[in-house]
Parts: sequence; structure tokens; C-alpha cells
Amino acid sequence: MRRIRAARIAAGAVVPGELLLVLVLAAGVRPPGWVTGTAEALFAAVLLFEAWVLRSLYAAERARDARPGDAARAAVRAAVPAAVRRLLLHELRALASLARWALRRPPHGVAAGDLAARYTGPQTAMMYGFLFVSVVETVALALVIPWPAVHRAVLVLDVYGVLLLLAMHAACVTRPHVVRGDGTLRIRYGALFDLVVPPDAVAAVRVDRRYPEGRLVTLSEDGVLDLIVGSQTTVTLELTRPLAFTRPLGARARARTVRFHADDPAAVVAAVRGGREPATAG
Repeated sequence: MRRIRAARIAAGAVVPGELLLVLVLAAGVRPPGWVTGTAEALFAAVLLFEAWVLRSLYAAERARDARPGDAARAAVRAAVPAAVRRLLLHELRALASLARWALRRPPHGVAAGDLAARYTGPQTAMMYGFLFVSVVETVALALVIPWPAVHRAVLVLDVYGVLLLLAMHAACVTRPHVVRGDGTLRIRYGALFDLVVPPDAVAAVRVDRRYPEGRLVTLSEDGVLDLIVGSQTTVTLELTRPLAFTRPLGARARARTVRFHADDPAAVVAAVRGGREPATAG
């Protein structure tokens, strides 16, 4: 149907811009306010169009006696590309992480005896700086825009942008790297990236500070995966075999070496090597 095709094209067209905005912010670059506002305005317009199409698809499925849950899932699969579903899921998880952070709940996926390894050190001051500038920009625009309708629209977009930026950082805080008692390593970046490395896949691990160029998730031709935070990595993990991982938009790839950042790389390396007593973790 034309409306389904249009919905998939519209959603697919907005994904690169939305993902680029997320990755640019994560990389420490703050685009001009009009860029952020335009991106979020387009994203909001696509969401409204998608909601209209989803409602009609859901009604059609229900008319064929489908259960409510099955009808909703069928409608989403038909109208929303997988990449867009992943991006929306990331934003929902980020907002849930913001609530977890505000309520001071325990970190996500960390059990008793596990080592929770933070990685937000290089980006914390930068993120708060972005937040301050964004709030100042929001207040300034609220004072200078004379048209009520435009003023309300810009205010909503700016507030959502500030909320999303804070949620991204909260997702990183509440979803740290994790080293389990058996040496299993879980490497994460907020809700965007998650890779579990079993102990038998680790050939060598060492503290290794590097300053690579590239996006948040960068894979070289020879299978070296860089998970870059604040333009740096501090741990290099060599694998006994290539491991599959999922990129932020759902594409699959394989890595034979993983380089990532941890605020305390020595603790991560010691834990992976088994040189830490689980009872003293913290």
C-alpha cells in the first residue's frame, strides 16, 4: 500500500539525521541550535505521520480478529523499518535510564559481586557544558521569538533536546561496563551498544590508552573495533576468535580486537584476568 511505503520511506529518511545527531553529541560536538531543532522537528513530523499509519494498520488487523498485542506488533513491523525501531527503543531506554538515575536505583545489569566499571569520565564535563548552553539557548529563544505558535513549538523541541541529552548521559551512567565473577565482560555504551565477551574468548587484555579518530563505534578493515568515549580508549582486548556484535542501527559485524574506554582501566584488566577478589568489588 502507498501509505505503508510512504511511512517506511519517511521513517527511513529521518534515521540517518537522528542517529548522526546522537553520535555527534556522544563524540563531544555540539551542533548549532537550528540544526538540532530542525532534526527534532523532522523527527516529530515523521512520528505523527507514523502514528496515523499505525492506527489504520492496527484497526485493519483488529478487523481480521487479531489480538490487540498481535495487531500492534504486526502494524509496527509493517510500517516501521527495523533501524527506526532500534532508534526509538534507544530513546525509550535512555529516558528509562534517566528515571533510574533520578531515583538512585542500582546500575542496570550489575549483580552482587560484579565489578561495575564507569566510562563517563571524559564526557561528563562536556555533557554538562552542553546542557548549560542548551538551557541558556532555550531561555534566550523563549524571550526573542514573538509568535506564540512558533514560540511553543520551539520550546517543546528545545526542552525535548535537553531532556534527550541528559537521558543519553544517564544511560551511560546507569549502564556501565560489567565484569562478572567468572570473568565475563560486558562492554556497553548507554543503550546504544552492548557486547558480552565470555572468558574463553579473551586471549589478552591490557591497559592501552589511545586516541583514535572516528565515530562512537568504529570498525577497521582488519577487525579492530573501537568504542570511543571522549575521543579515547583505555583498554585493549584481544580475542581468541572473532565475536559478532550489533551496531546501533542493527547491522551485524564481527571483531577480533576490541578497544574501549574505562575510567579505571587497571581495575577492569585485573578483574578480567581474575586478579580481583569478588567480595572487594566496588
